[in-house]
Amino acid sequence: MDELFMKEALNEAYKAYEINEVPIGAVIVRNGEIVGRGYNQKETLKDATLHAEISAIKDACKNLGGWRLPGCTMYVTLEPCAMCAGALVNARIEKLVVGTRDLKTGACGSVLNIVQMEKLNHQIDVRLGILEEECTAIIKDFFSELRKQKSK
Repeated sequence: MDELFMKEALNEAYKAYEINEVPIGAVIVRNGEIVGRGYNQKETLKDATLHAEISAIKDACKNLGGWRLPGCTMYVTLEPCAMCAGALVNARIEKLVVGTRDLKTGACGSVLNIVQMEKLNHQIDVRLGILEEECTAIIKDFFSELRKQKSK
């Protein structure tokens, strides 16, 4: 089941890729149904907060009618940054499934671990490495293509 929903997150990442955004996608699932979707749009909409995770949280909150998201799982192609990890904790996401780690800014175990800090009022169960090759490949392809364009 995790692979099925990570493929949906990858579909969101491809939407970002198509508009020249860093290709990260996220979906939020409750009771086996997608209740929120998001992909990076910070360059397009000139908003530093428009990461895939934030957009998916906003969409789920709108669709479910509240800011708390108990019983929800987020599937995201790249490990969330500190801002997004904090938003996940605040939204009370129950489980986080990550495609690939972010060794530079990942805040769910790689650099920091905000989502499992015992001093915070909520901790999130984390599963890493779901469709890792596919999630890594889309990001590598994007930056490889970007470097080629800059060298022309």
